Amino acid sequence: MITSEELTQANQKCQRIVEQIGEVFVGQPLLLQKLLAAALADGHVLFEDYPGLGKTLLVKICARVVGCDYTRIQFTPDQLPSDIIGTNVWRQQHGTFELVKGPIFTHILLADEINRSPPKTQAALLEAMEVRQVTIEGHTHVLERPFVVLATQNPIEQEGTYPLPEAQMDRFMFRLSTGYASTLEEESLILSRRIQWRKDDPSDDVQAVVTRDEFVELQRIVENEIYVDRSILDYISRIVRATREHPKVEVGSSPRGGLSLLRASRSMALIRGRDFITPDDVKMMVTDVLNHRIILNIEDSLEGVKEEEVIREVVSQIPAPTEFEPRG
Repeated sequence: MITSEELTQANQKCQRIVEQIGEVFVGQPLLLQKLLAAALADGHVLFEDYPGLGKTLLVKICARVVGCDYTRIQFTPDQLPSDIIGTNVWRQQHGTFELVKGPIFTHILLADEINRSPPKTQAALLEAMEVRQVTIEGHTHVLERPFVVLATQNPIEQEGTYPLPEAQMDRFMFRLSTGYASTLEEESLILSRRIQWRKDDPSDDVQAVVTRDEFVELQRIVENEIYVDRSILDYISRIVRATREHPKVEVGSSPRGGLSLLRASRSMALIRGRDFITPDDVKMMVTDVLNHRIILNIEDSLEGVKEEEVIREVVSQIPAPTEFEPRG
């Protein structure tokens, strides 16, 4: 069981991570908290957003701040699986094959425009995203922790793209959007920081606030030290089951959606300085965790109904537990 001192130290590290990212990236603090929550829960994130909103910069800063390696893959239609995971290369001078690792061997991977590569190449990511390992010519190679995939896709440009299959979408913990600057002040702040940096990419100047080992320890705390009351488990289960029974939904959330919601809520509890989940943690995470895991009926989809609207309606109809044990 985690002590109050250890909990305070872990929470302070989380706060420093969010604050350090916010020193460079102009955006809503809640967005940064959700990105951190996904990484702490060992989950992947799909950014579905328009070009030029700082997604690449955000990922690079995040990797720097948590002391991890970072690699970017620009997906293209002619890309092969070996371009991502690597291959064995014959070295004539030594008379042996040498493993040349691909860019997937990193801690934080930016899969830029992931839907521009063909399905065979997209499938090369599936094993890595699910079990943190890759298979190259029959040999399995375990990826070092942490391993987090942050992928992007343009929601309006469909020409020359390949829609992500449902199996791959389900492996992303969150579908997030950075969005435009919400106020004139934020828009001006973006410009003034560019003048201050004197360059477009200031990520090289960002200092880490934790080491990789410290970040892995935060992941361990989220997985093993955050208590979940039985009433919270029932609350999550009712929400997930209700998405399958909603009249506007053709296919509801999978059980993996419930597991992702549980893990994300644990992360948010730590970020908020608690060693137990509350219903508010679940409500804060539920839309971003489930919005890409349900398929609407074609009629309702054509009428403009959004997945987020259905999820909000589901949550509003399920009473949150009012009595639960903060600690078992």
